[in-house]
Amino acid sequence: MAGPMTVTRSGPATPAPTVARPGLVLLILSGAAFMASLDVFIVNVAFDDIGADFTGATLSQMSWILNAYAILYAALLVPAGRIVDRYGRKGGFLLGLAIFTAASAACAAAQGVWWLVAFRALQALGAAILTPASLGLVVATLPPERRARSVRIWAATGALAAAFGPAVGGLLVEASWRWVFLVNVPVGVAAIVAGAIVLSRPQNVSASGFPDALGALLLVVSVGALTLGLVQGSEWGWTDARITGAWIVAGVGLVGFVLSSARHPEPVISPALLRIRAFSVANVTMLLFSIPFAGALLANILWLQQVWGFSPIVTGLAVSTGPLMVPIFAAVSHRLSARVPVGRLVAFGCVLFGLGSALIALSVDATPDFATEFLPGWLVGGVGVGFALPSILSSATADLPADQAATGSAVVNMSRQIGMSLGVSLLVAIIGTSAVYADVHDSFLTAWWVLAGIAALGAISALGMTPRAVLNSAA
Repeated sequence: MAGPMTVTRSGPATPAPTVARPGLVLLILSGAAFMASLDVFIVNVAFDDIGADFTGATLSQMSWILNAYAILYAALLVPAGRIVDRYGRKGGFLLGLAIFTAASAACAAAQGVWWLVAFRALQALGAAILTPASLGLVVATLPPERRARSVRIWAATGALAAAFGPAVGGLLVEASWRWVFLVNVPVGVAAIVAGAIVLSRPQNVSASGFPDALGALLLVVSVGALTLGLVQGSEWGWTDARITGAWIVAGVGLVGFVLSSARHPEPVISPALLRIRAFSVANVTMLLFSIPFAGALLANILWLQQVWGFSPIVTGLAVSTGPLMVPIFAAVSHRLSARVPVGRLVAFGCVLFGLGSALIALSVDATPDFATEFLPGWLVGGVGVGFALPSILSSATADLPADQAATGSAVVNMSRQIGMSLGVSLLVAIIGTSAVYADVHDSFLTAWWVLAGIAALGAISALGMTPRAVLNSAA
């Protein structure tokens, strides 16, 4: 490929400049990413209250409060990451954070369902910019000796957000559903001020021209259509012409994106990036792991609420127990990574997560017994997440060239978002809508076993995931 963008090395990102307060930098970057991730999950809890406030809004209209965010966030991640790499990660991070914060305030003030949908789309734009920019800054600005540990911490915050979202949302909704969005405003403003003062402006390696605009548009259309098909499949029907059309648009858009990338000197995703083995394998593993992660989280919430009759707040507190294991065992996996290949650590985590789902499937029945039937399996699953998720992200970013840190981070997060959409769609398709307990019980058991099987596929994929940076440091 011609042009200054061509990357021939596959080593880790170039050494970062000295950072005076790396702990504070990591707190700002991971905290902002946590806020953006948390918002995805706490809105689910507020869904019924929002519908009660917007009288006359149909369920189909209400669903777009969730779907608009999911579709646009997944679709915009990679183009946003590429532009951030080109024009500045610090500026991109602050811009994304400002958009997300302003959109949150607008969501809290929304007076109609379609206004809320529009402001949620604006939130997705902000999150799509700040997420790859924040991880790109972790990779590009923190000292090399702190990089792997910092990426693991950044990843762990995302897992914690997914699990604490229902509990936080339940508490906020007690006051008003508008607090679900309003809580982001003071946190976002504080992060913007702190980021402007503390964050350094990393030097961009590339001085290349404008990235492939057509390729970026085609990628947005392709990923957006794919995500649309996944999130709407259960409601519209998997054989509905609209879903079929979404698959066709996704496929055609992907082909067009590949052709445009091959011809443009500044592709959105450099082919050299995809030739980095650890990066490519990590993306496949992230996709496979995110399916059971999202599916099991939703399955557990639905079981606790719909079968055992737990309230939203109690359910939120119950599902937050497993993720308490994540930061503990993320630290354990980081210590072990000096002696154990990262692929084996991830594979071990995937196996543990699948085992946790299997334990729940083998234990639960109609009579609620959280401590003995649910908690052990969920704790095992939390340990698995601690081993797997942070190590996948660490492996994916270990060999990224410095000039593509945000782009590479965006690709990994896109894989995670698509995997989570797949997991939710798969779960909804399996459990159905039966009100008969025997059918409900069997469908949940099937879901947990299927998700455990997909986690096993993630373990197999992970065995091929050894970054060159790790090999070099071990040599």
